[in-house]
Amino acid sequence: MCLGVPLKIIEINGNEAIGEMNGIKKKIRVDLLKELKINDYVMVHAGFALEIMQEEDAKDTLEAILEVHKAARE
Repeated sequence: MCLGVPLKIIEINGNEAIGEMNGIKKKIRVDLLKELKINDYVMVHAGFALEIMQEEDAKDTLEAILEVHKAARE
C-alpha cells in the first residue's frame, strides 16, 4: 500500500520546494507541477509532488491521517 501526504508549499526553488505539515518541513521535487505557487497544497508520494489539491481536501486528508495515527497508538 502506498500513502500520499498533503503538504503546503512554503518555498519554491526551481524543481525543488519545501512543503510543510503541522510544523514539519520536507524538501520535495515539483517537476510534475508547472503551475505551482507558494501556499498551494500538493499530494506528495516518495518525495514527489503529484498533484495540486484544494485546501479543504488537503486538510480533510491530514485530519484522517492523524486520526488513524492516534487510533494505532491506542
